[in-house]
Amino acid sequence: MNDNEIVELFWQRSEDALTECANIFGRYCRKIANNILGNDEDTEECVNEAWYRAWNAIPPARPTMLKSFLGKIIRNISLNRYTAAHSQKRGNGIIDIALDELADIYTPEVDKGEITRSINELLYSEPRENADIFIKRYWYFQSVQQIAAKYDYSENKVALLLFRMRGRLRKKLESEGLL
Repeated sequence: MNDNEIVELFWQRSEDALTECANIFGRYCRKIANNILGNDEDTEECVNEAWYRAWNAIPPARPTMLKSFLGKIIRNISLNRYTAAHSQKRGNGIIDIALDELADIYTPEVDKGEITRSINELLYSEPRENADIFIKRYWYFQSVQQIAAKYDYSENKVALLLFRMRGRLRKKLESEGLL
């Protein structure tokens, strides 16, 4: 079943839409949540909440890329749960480390849409592997160790690649007047 057919099931208010989402995108959503939370129980709760939010969001939304739509929902739910669980224990988790790496680039005063556009432009200009590594680190919150193992790189090589990409992103944002 393709994305449009599943979205149509949502619009018809058929519970089969949730079944199809769970079958097709369940593993993907669990991976995102588990990378952030590192806890199977919390992961399952977030995935269930993602199905609930998707049910409430479609309609009126009519996403053309359902995987990305669900990925954004599960990521936001998981980050909110992580923040709530770690509000007293800042600095211990991978998310804190990844966000700290981006701290000198991101400022809350800047329009998120503009930063997103700039990041996407940078990623499209990078070699595919570099863009994938950047996304794995800062969207999926994978550790440098996980990324290094996946690409058969040293941790230092991954860390250096990410450092250089953050530098290029910072220069891009500065040149566009976003920093």
